[in-house]
Amino acid sequence: MRIIYMGTPEFAVPALNSIIDAGHDVELVVTQPDRRGNRGKVVFSPVKACALHRGIKVSQPNNIKNDPDFTKEISELKPDLIVVAAFGQILPKEVLDVPVYGCINIHGSILPEYRGAAPMQYAILDGKDKTGVTIMQMELGLDTGDIISAEEVEVGRKDIITLSEELAECGARLVVKTIDLIAEGQATYTKQDDSASSYAHMIRKEDGYTDFNSSAAEIDNKVRAFKIWPGTFTNIGDKVLKLFDVLPIDDVDINADFGVITSIDKEKFTVKCTDGTLEIREVQLQGKKRMSVSDFIRGNKLEVGMRLK
Repeated sequence: MRIIYMGTPEFAVPALNSIIDAGHDVELVVTQPDRRGNRGKVVFSPVKACALHRGIKVSQPNNIKNDPDFTKEISELKPDLIVVAAFGQILPKEVLDVPVYGCINIHGSILPEYRGAAPMQYAILDGKDKTGVTIMQMELGLDTGDIISAEEVEVGRKDIITLSEELAECGARLVVKTIDLIAEGQATYTKQDDSASSYAHMIRKEDGYTDFNSSAAEIDNKVRAFKIWPGTFTNIGDKVLKLFDVLPIDDVDINADFGVITSIDKEKFTVKCTDGTLEIREVQLQGKKRMSVSDFIRGNKLEVGMRLK
C-alpha cells in the first residue's frame, strides 16, 4: 500500500517502523513542527528523527486545517491510506477524504472508553486492570469512528512509561495486521457504542498536585500516571516536593490527619491519606535532583507529625 504516516511522540515510532518493515510504501511522514529545547537548540520529534533515519520525506505543517498547500501535497501523492498515531492535530474533512481507504488511527485505549488526548494516563488513574489499543476508521468526531481491530494489555501497577511502551508495540503489531485486512477487503467496521464512551481530558500541570486528601491507592495511581508529566507533587514548607517511587500500605496510624508524616526510617517515610497510608521511597525537592529518601533525609528536616500540603 501507498501510505502517508502522521505521528509525533515516541509512542508513534514503533508503528512507523513496523509499517516500513512490512514492505509498505511510506511516501511521506507528517509530524508536528520542530521545537526549541535547552539553550535554543532545535529538537526534532521522535517520529521525524525516525523518518529521516529511514530516508523518508517529512512534512511539518503548522495547522493542517488552514493549509490548502498541504492538502494539495498529499493529494498529489495519491495515497491508499493515511495512518495516524498521536499526531497532535485534528484532520479536516479535506484530508480525511484524500486516501482511497480513508484514514485510520492507532488509539491507546479500548474504544469507546477514553476517547481524547490522554487515554493511557486515565487507564492508570482509574485503576483499570486492562486497557489496550484500538485501530479505528477516522471521521470528523473525536475518536468516534468505526472500530476495525483491538487488542488488550494488562495494566497492573505499570507506570506511564512502561504502559506507553507496551501499547506502542501492541499498536505496531496490530496496525500491520489491520492494513493487511483492509488491503484484502477482509476488514470489518463496528460502530462504537456512544452510550458507553468516556473522555480522557488533556492533562494540566495542576492535576499533579496532591495534599493526600484522597486514598493511598489513588495517589499511587497518580504518581504512576503522571511520571513523565506533570509529575505528582505536594508542598513541604515553602518548597515543592515531587513523588516518584511510592507504595500504598495499610494504616500505620489511624488517628493521624491526612497529609501527616507517620513514620520515618533510613529508606522511606509514610504519609497518612484519607484511606490508607502511602509509603514514599523516592522524591525530588524543588531546585534539587531526584533522589532516594535516604539521601533526602540526610540534607533536609523531616519529622513525624510534619504535614505535607
